[in-house]
Amino acid sequence: MPFCASCGTQAEGAFCPKCGAPVGAGAAPPPGAGAPPPVVGAAPMADNAASALCYLLIPAIVFLVIAPYNQNKNVRFNAFQSIFLFVAMVACSIALGIVLGILHLWFVGFGIHSLYSLACFVLWIYLLITTFQGKTTVLPVIGPLAQQQA
Repeated sequence: MPFCASCGTQAEGAFCPKCGAPVGAGAAPPPGAGAPPPVVGAAPMADNAASALCYLLIPAIVFLVIAPYNQNKNVRFNAFQSIFLFVAMVACSIALGIVLGILHLWFVGFGIHSLYSLACFVLWIYLLITTFQGKTTVLPVIGPLAQQQA
């Protein structure tokens, strides 16, 4: 069966049913004919970029569900570590607030809580940058749990 020289569609007759170009009887199919065209933007992103995006929490949850990323051990590790870190930071923040509230240290507690928040932010930025550079940082308590899940 002849193929259209312009678009590669199989054609029966003198003209291509898809583009209308004349079809030669002995024309060979162009390279890649019959295969679907590549979808623009469908290529998975690099491991380091996906792993770094995991530290934004919502992409971590999405990457644990989406097919090309949920089979990647490195992306899964960083996604689980990010989720566990977020839960630990929130739990520690609540506990710190309760303890400081019980002790009636509101004025001092504001400074302590601010320092805790700054330390969490610095740790988050450090993990984001080192992961984007391709390094794996395993946190002391959370890291082994994330490695078991990945």
